[in-house]
Amino acid sequence: PPPPPPPPPPFQAEDGIRDNGAGLVGSEMCIRDRLKLINGDLQPDEGSISYARDCSIGFLNQDLLSYQSEEAILSVAMEAFKDAVGTQKEIEHTLKKLETDYSDDLVNKLAKLQEKFEHLDGYSMQAKAEEILEGIGFTTSQLHQPLHEFSGGWRMRVMLAKLLLEKPSLLMLDEPTNHLDLPSIEWVENYLKSYEGAVIVVSHDRTFLNKTVSKTVEVSNRRLTMYEGNFDFYEKEKALREEIQQNAFVNQQQQIKQTERFIERFKAKASKARQVQSRVKSLDRIDMIDEVVNTNAVVNFQFKFQQQSGRFITTLKDVSKSYGDLEVIKDSSIAIERGDKIALIGANGKGKSTMLRIINGSEPIAGKVEPGYNVITAFYAQHQLESLTVDNEILDELKQAGSGKTDQELRAILGCFLFTGDDVFKKIKVLSGGEKSRVALAKTLISEANFLMLDEPTNHLDMQSENILIQALQQYEGSFVVVSHNRHFVSQVANKIWYIEDKEIKEYPGTFEEFEYWWNKYKTQESNQHKKQAKAKSKTSQTKPKTDDAIIKNLNKKLAVIEEKINELESSKLQVEEEMADPEVYSNPDALLKANDALAEIDKEIEANNKSWEALAEEIDAAS
Repeated sequence: PPPPPPPPPPFQAEDGIRDNGAGLVGSEMCIRDRLKLINGDLQPDEGSISYARDCSIGFLNQDLLSYQSEEAILSVAMEAFKDAVGTQKEIEHTLKKLETDYSDDLVNKLAKLQEKFEHLDGYSMQAKAEEILEGIGFTTSQLHQPLHEFSGGWRMRVMLAKLLLEKPSLLMLDEPTNHLDLPSIEWVENYLKSYEGAVIVVSHDRTFLNKTVSKTVEVSNRRLTMYEGNFDFYEKEKALREEIQQNAFVNQQQQIKQTERFIERFKAKASKARQVQSRVKSLDRIDMIDEVVNTNAVVNFQFKFQQQSGRFITTLKDVSKSYGDLEVIKDSSIAIERGDKIALIGANGKGKSTMLRIINGSEPIAGKVEPGYNVITAFYAQHQLESLTVDNEILDELKQAGSGKTDQELRAILGCFLFTGDDVFKKIKVLSGGEKSRVALAKTLISEANFLMLDEPTNHLDMQSENILIQALQQYEGSFVVVSHNRHFVSQVANKIWYIEDKEIKEYPGTFEEFEYWWNKYKTQESNQHKKQAKAKSKTSQTKPKTDDAIIKNLNKKLAVIEEKINELESSKLQVEEEMADPEVYSNPDALLKANDALAEIDKEIEANNKSWEALAEEIDAAS
C-alpha cells in the first residue's frame, strides 16, 4: 500500500505571530507557561526567543488581581501615558514657579513643555481613559474612587483598561472575560477588532474567540499546532485533521502487522534472509503516527428525583428590592414553571444575583415570593466554593451531599467531571479554583433537587469541563435558573431568557439566539425611533422662530381687521344716536323704534368683535 500521509505540521515557535489576533486553547498551565516565556517571566531550557526591535508587550494575567493602589482608578489607568503624565507634572511645577519668577528662560521652558505635551496627545489622554473605563463597565462617578476600594475582578478591569491605553505592539490577555459582564465583553470585542497591534488571547469563551481572533493555536502533547481561523474553524479543521491522522494511523498499523507477519513467516528461511532484514530495518526506521485521543468527553448523567414538583416552581408577585436609595427591582411579577430552563442575563449591577437570592427566599423584599408544591432546591454560587471542607477528600465531599449513592456511583460521576483514578482521593485544599468549581457543581447536581439555581457556574471552568456541564444540564429533567455571561453556554442550555429592564424582570420565551436576534432588532428600531424624534425635534427647533413669526403676523392682520370693524361700528353707533336725538325721529314712534333696534344690533356686533379682539390679543401674547 502507498505510504500514509503525514500528520499536519506543528506550529513552530520561530514562525512568530504575524496576524492581528491569535487564540490559544488547550491545557491551562501549558498555555500560561508559553505566555510567560514570551513575556520573559520564564526562560526556555533550549532554543531562543527573538523580538522585533520596537516590540512592546502588554500582559494581562491573573497575578494582577492582587495589585493595590491608593490612587483613583482614572489615575491608575492614565499611568499608561507615562511620558504625557510626567510632562503634565513638569508643566504644573513650572506654572507654580511662574507665580513668583517671570524670567524668559522659565517662559520658554513652559512653551517647550506644552509643545511636547501636545505632541504626546496629552490633552486627550483623560478623555481616552474615561472612554475605555466606562466602556468596560465603570460609571462616571466611580472613576475618582481609589483602586483599593474595588474587588479583585473590578481591579482586573482597571488593569485591562491600562493595557488597552498603552497599546503595546503585542497584547497578551489571559482570560479577559472572566471578570466582565456581557455589555463589557461586547465592548472589548469591538475594541480588539480594530486593535492595530498583535493580540494573543487565552480564553474559554468560544464566542469571544470567534469574534476576536483570526488564528487559533492549540497546545497539546507539548506541541503548538496552528489553525488559520477562529474557534469554529479550529473545531472543524481539527476534526478533519484527526480523521486524516486516524486513517493514517490505521493504515500504518496494518502495514506494520503485514511486515511483522512477513518477518515471522520467513525469518527461518535462508533464501528470504535479505528481505527479512530489509523489513526489520524498515520497521526500525518507521516514523510512528500517534492514534487520535478523543478529549471531548461524552457523559451520561442519570438524575433521580425523590419527587416531581408541581406546575409552578416559584411565583413572584409585586416584588420590590432596594439597597438604601438604590432601587434594583420595583413592582415586578413573574413565575417559573416546571420544565423552565431560564438564563438570567444582563450587565453587572442590574440585580441578577439578587434575583437568585430572592427566588431562593434568602433576600428580604417587599412583595410576595410563593414557592411551589414539592420543590426541592439546590443553589450554586462562587462563594460556596469556600464552604467546601478543605481537609476532605473529593469522594468524601460528595458523600456529604446526602444523595445516598454508592462509592462506585460517586466515582462514575466524578469521572464525568474529569476526576479519574486516584484523583478522587485528593484533598480539597490542594485543588485549583477550577477543580473546586467542578467538585461544587458535582455536589449540586447529585443533590436530587428538582430545581437548581446556578450563579456563574462556568467561571474558572475550562472548555472540556464547560462541555460536561452543558451535557449535564441538557439531560437534567428538572427546572433551573442560571446567571451567566457565557453566551455559548447560555445558547446550549436555556429555553427562556430573563433580563432586567427599567427595574422590572422581563421574559423572552425562546432560545438565546432567538433572543439576540430579537433584541438587536428591537434596539435598532428603538435607536432609529430616537433618531427620528431627535431629528423632528431639531427640525421643529430650527423652524419654530419662522413659524411663530408667521403666526404672529397673521394674527396681527386679523386683529387689525377687527379693530377697523369696531371703529366702523362705533361710527355707525354715533350716527344712529345722533338720528335718535333728532326731534323728527324722536317724535315719530315708528322711526324711534327702528333706530333703537339698529342701535341694539350695533352694540351686539361691537361686543362680539371686542371678544374676538381680546382672544386674538391673548394668542399673539402667547406666541410672542
